[in-house]
Amino acid sequence: MVSADAIRTAVGILGNIIALALFLSPVPTFIQIWKKGSVEQFSPIPYLATLLNCMFWVLYGLPIVHPHSMLVITINGTGFAIELTYVLLFIFNSEGKNRLRVVVMLLIEIVMVGIVGILVINLAHTYERRSLIVGSICIVFGTMMYVAPLSVMKLVITTKSVEYMPFFLSFASFANGICWTTYALIKFDINITIPNGIGTFLALLQLILYATFYKSTQRIMAERKRKAELGLSEIVVGDSKKIANAPHNGHASEIREM
Repeated sequence: MVSADAIRTAVGILGNIIALALFLSPVPTFIQIWKKGSVEQFSPIPYLATLLNCMFWVLYGLPIVHPHSMLVITINGTGFAIELTYVLLFIFNSEGKNRLRVVVMLLIEIVMVGIVGILVINLAHTYERRSLIVGSICIVFGTMMYVAPLSVMKLVITTKSVEYMPFFLSFASFANGICWTTYALIKFDINITIPNGIGTFLALLQLILYATFYKSTQRIMAERKRKAELGLSEIVVGDSKKIANAPHNGHASEIREM
């Protein structure tokens, strides 16, 4: 008979794989930033928020805070490295006040996590208290990370289009939430259950919205393409008429005079 710990480990490994896919999903955006040498209108806030979330979860998973949480450390440690790379790319490709703002926010996050870690380890003398304090902070930041797509959901409802809500990201978020909620419930951990339970619910709503507005999105995009093609054809016809009605001169006139 398979033990609960073995099942929990397997689910945690699967959760690591799916979460890694989520962390890597912005890579095309940063390839574009690197090639252009500019961050343009992209915001660093989502990556700074995810970076802070990963740092707190690494702190939570430390043996001195919450023993037997190696899978929490591995994925959030990997996420920390990936998100830090994104933030550094933002810094290198920003200018003036924007660059300074990102640098200051990054330093504030590092100092914040460092202070919390030092205080918790030195003032809370049991695993239970340390887990409670750091876990409560993780619940707040983990929930904020999952709540971020609400603005996109509002846009979908308003426009009746899922053009700006990628299906893969929504599906991966749902699968990630399911895995980590299951992981937390097998050996109950309320600090992991709450944010991932909320994340699963919100991701499910995104998938429902995607299914609801998928057909209308196709119609909107088809109509937009048709109008673009129609506009292009009108330009071509208009230019052809201008050429046909233009007065003949140059070599043609010289031939008639001869």
